[in-house]
Amino acid sequence: MTKKKKKKNKKQTKIKNLNKLEKSLKIKFKNPDLFHRAFTHRSFLNENKEWPYGHNERLEFLGDAVLELASTLYLYSKFNLPEGKLTFLRASLINTESLAKVAKKIGLDKFLYASLGSKKNVQKSTQTHILADTFEAFIGALYLDQGFKTVQKFLKDRLFKKASFILSHNLYKDPKSIFQELVQGRFKITPKYNLIKEQGPSHARKFTVQLIVGQNKISQGQGSSKQQAEKKAAENALKNWEKVSEIIEKNA
Repeated sequence: MTKKKKKKNKKQTKIKNLNKLEKSLKIKFKNPDLFHRAFTHRSFLNENKEWPYGHNERLEFLGDAVLELASTLYLYSKFNLPEGKLTFLRASLINTESLAKVAKKIGLDKFLYASLGSKKNVQKSTQTHILADTFEAFIGALYLDQGFKTVQKFLKDRLFKKASFILSHNLYKDPKSIFQELVQGRFKITPKYNLIKEQGPSHARKFTVQLIVGQNKISQGQGSSKQQAEKKAAENALKNWEKVSEIIEKNA
């Protein structure tokens, strides 16, 4: 068999796999190449130099933004809650662990292209992170392929329906609680908050705290009380959770 035929057969096999995904999700992909890219972790390219689709990081970047907008619109229209509670509810709904669980449930992990090392030797926390990133990349691909309305329907059916359960069981919490649960769940480390500055007159004190995880100085926050400063530091860390988790994992 010639190399050309081998490549052709290999591509047909991949398309057949995506057809299985289309059937399970009841979505017909217009551009399968987008979805091959969405499922390609950067590590795969190290062992497959001729891979024609590239890795999924740009799609992940797009999908993250689409996911945040779609979840914000859904929660805003569904629940008459103040801004703070909506923010915490959204954080509980679309955090890394939540996205990874949905990705696993709908079978996205079966279509992931990653190096053998990434599949066999990485820690569970890293696998969770890769799955969540893949989910975001898939959302990015779905947006480009089908448009925002299709993405909204997909997320409503597969992810957003969890929002009512989270709300009714008071599973959404303040930023400190959310951040602590994420860190303890993935890294088995308890975050600490150190007061590094206290200034201003007694009637208008301003506190600055630093959030620390292990040996890592993660973020800072300011507030009119130590508690408010800690809350702000946790909020800042959650806004950059992807980068924060990479730093913690690297130095764990």
